Amino acid sequence: MCGIFGVIAKKEVYNTEELVNVLEDIAKLSQVRGKDSSGLAFRSYSQKSINVLKGPISVDNLLRTKEYEVFKNIILEDISDRNNTGIFAALGHARLVTNGSQLEDVNNQPVVKDGIVGVHNGIIVNEDILWNKFPSLKREYEIDTEVIYSVFRYYLNELGNSIDSIRKTNSELLGTVSTGFFINNRDEFLVYTNNGSLYILTNHTDIFIYASEKNILQKLVDKNQKLFSQSFELTQVSANHGFIVNLKMCEINHFDLNDEKQNIIPANKSDNYQINITNHHPVNKQLHAVVDPSKFTNALIDDTEKKLLEYNIDVIDNIKRCKKCLLPESFPFIEFDINGVCNICNNYVKKNQPKPIEELKELVEPYRKKDGSPDILVPFSGGRDSTYVLHIVKNILKMNPIAFTYDWGMVTDLGRRNIARVTGKLGVENIIVSADIRWKRNNIRKNILAWLKNPELGMIPLFMAGDKFFFYYTDKVKKQNDIKLNIWGINPLENTDFKVGFCGLPLRFNKKRIYSISIADQLKLFGYVGKNIIKSPSYINQSILDTLGSFASRYMAKKSDYYSMFDYYRWDEKEIENLIMDEYQWETAIDTKTTWRIGDGTAGFYNYVYYTVAGFSEYDTFRSNQIREGMLTREEALKLVNEENKPRFESIKWYLEIIGLDFETVIKKVNQIPKLY
Repeated sequence: MCGIFGVIAKKEVYNTEELVNVLEDIAKLSQVRGKDSSGLAFRSYSQKSINVLKGPISVDNLLRTKEYEVFKNIILEDISDRNNTGIFAALGHARLVTNGSQLEDVNNQPVVKDGIVGVHNGIIVNEDILWNKFPSLKREYEIDTEVIYSVFRYYLNELGNSIDSIRKTNSELLGTVSTGFFINNRDEFLVYTNNGSLYILTNHTDIFIYASEKNILQKLVDKNQKLFSQSFELTQVSANHGFIVNLKMCEINHFDLNDEKQNIIPANKSDNYQINITNHHPVNKQLHAVVDPSKFTNALIDDTEKKLLEYNIDVIDNIKRCKKCLLPESFPFIEFDINGVCNICNNYVKKNQPKPIEELKELVEPYRKKDGSPDILVPFSGGRDSTYVLHIVKNILKMNPIAFTYDWGMVTDLGRRNIARVTGKLGVENIIVSADIRWKRNNIRKNILAWLKNPELGMIPLFMAGDKFFFYYTDKVKKQNDIKLNIWGINPLENTDFKVGFCGLPLRFNKKRIYSISIADQLKLFGYVGKNIIKSPSYINQSILDTLGSFASRYMAKKSDYYSMFDYYRWDEKEIENLIMDEYQWETAIDTKTTWRIGDGTAGFYNYVYYTVAGFSEYDTFRSNQIREGMLTREEALKLVNEENKPRFESIKWYLEIIGLDFETVIKKVNQIPKLY
């Protein structure tokens, strides 16, 4: 979920300026994967020290600090020392915060633990189990990375061999791991991955560079063409493979964690290197850390706040509803015939009627790469449908996918942990593009404040506009990785036309794609938004360009070489839930029984607004489609939505807190909006 990188090189081959520039370049390029915090570590042979610098700021900002100037001088002094015959060795990290607040120095990376200095991309989902399994190990931090290095040191002390120790450690870990680290008393550097989210650039003799993505290293090569003009290889490190570098001779050896017979002669033990840590603390910079909803305990829950949430089931139960589905009379443009059946049911054509999977196999065959390199991109939100698609692509289509995630600040830690479970189990590379999360969240806050002044239901999708860049970056990541094909997991039953219905757009029955909007309707949508901006000028804020860009990415950008999995594979909720729970041990939410939308930080709030004001939500439209498809009876569906529409306090609390809004103030204003029932 972060960007890791490192540079190891023979000092007599490369000059000082080249090596420092390469380190700074790859650090800046890696921050596309996270800007919450950053850090660097340099192993000084002359001083017999490992020097660490880190802070809760982006790489760009870290490189401008006075502390970095001191850090850089240590590097320059070490390289220029004529008596120094050691190897230039540095690593770094650009962090997207998951476990452990960036406001606590020990949670930022590089992580220092038991004489190990390392960086980690991924999430360990069984760290609590491991701390209990190894009671002699002491847990000191919140961050999950800590357990990797503690368990490694435990096995290293027992076995004495680094490769055997990392093999044993890897067998204990669940989730995703791509890591590189120094050992304070060995002339060794290790880097490995369990899911393929790691690439190396090397000539196999005097320089070794690694990063989290192929594109990062390719840009590094493009920027330093003179340096990399000789014979270099840019290759992916396969799942459960890695490299060990002898830091005395720059000897580079590949290892396979599945090959227990592999014999690599370890480097001799070194002097005990002192570890020096410098933490940068920003001045006059607002930082905010919040509790993930999955981590709430009773002690953290304010019953007074929780009681503010309305659940008007007694009144909503009395709304006139379609006799066949669940949609109420408050649904935009709904009409009932003499039998009490709505116009949506009367015009419905079954959607969950896929073509044979063999047709899809034939369609994807021309895209398959014979060299084993990634040949398909799967947009991967971490939800249950995209998980199912990734599973089918890997195990049934037998392709080599990259799972792509766009994190715009509303992917919860629960969602990230489930992403780690799936990609780690499948051994699939996960490319994450991290937006400027603070900026995105500030956009949401400004738009909600503007909306509260004139709370029109049709303007609610503006809160989620920032995530539509998913489509733009999907195309960009495909090009960066020389991939033409992508397969989406768009569920044909997730039709939410009521959202634009509240904008005055009439129902369009039996659209080819559930999210498609005609040009005429797009113009109507712009007109509606414009009128509401006039009513509430606060919408004219920094988010305008983000919103327009999102709209263009979603509706106007040309899309090619893509298919929808559920055009060829029947969507079956029970089958999907059995897969995610049994095969991937999914983590579920604490505030709802459904597995739908649980990794999306926005859903709890906007569905609360829809249900409270209009008497229905996404759950009603989704379950109604299941009734029409013959998947559920009306009685079964009604029982489900009555449960699913209960307010998700923990998720709503997290959402409002993370964007900087007061829970009580916002909920009271929402509750005061005139009801449509």
